[in-house]
Amino acid sequence: MIDLYSWTTPNGRKVSILLEELGVPYQVHPININQGDQKTPEFLKISPNNKIPAIVDHDNGMSLMESGAIMLYLADKYQKFMPKDAEKRWKTIEWLMWQMGGLGPMAGQTHHFAHFNPDKSEYAKDRYLNETKRLYSVLEKQLEGHDFIVDDYSIADMACWPWVSRYEWQQIDLDDFPNVRAWYQRIAARPAVQKGYHVPKVAGTIPAG
Repeated sequence: MIDLYSWTTPNGRKVSILLEELGVPYQVHPININQGDQKTPEFLKISPNNKIPAIVDHDNGMSLMESGAIMLYLADKYQKFMPKDAEKRWKTIEWLMWQMGGLGPMAGQTHHFAHFNPDKSEYAKDRYLNETKRLYSVLEKQLEGHDFIVDDYSIADMACWPWVSRYEWQQIDLDDFPNVRAWYQRIAARPAVQKGYHVPKVAGTIPAG
């Protein structure tokens, strides 16, 4: 059994979607970040950075924070959604790191300055909106002629998709990125993605794309 500590954010959904795709048993512990649950001493023991998601694997006592590390751990443990071919494996890790270092942080700042606080800083809003659009262009090019980011469906897709699912918050028109839109809709149709999106609670309708 795996304990998942999470909330309804893109980073949290990355792991719940992966767990649903793996079909392994897990128990959800909601960490309401709007109420400060991530700051409790109990959660700090599991996630020293006070961020969701985090897991505890009771098979071996392993606890992990950071969504990318969790996804790599689960893919390796269950030998799924990570290519066996060395080159494709590293390409999958490359795009996972791209999400961790680029798409996630930049889109997150766009949420802050363009969606939640649009009047706080015009400079910051423009900076992060433009960078988020640039990153969508990078993903658009990568998906040209491909159904998924690295040929087969992998943790790279599961990492990126929840961030793209908030395209409206990012003021992105997916019509401008047809490859991204087709990829987004292809993944959104998967039953495990639909279920994992609503962990730890139902959070509205999945945007249609």
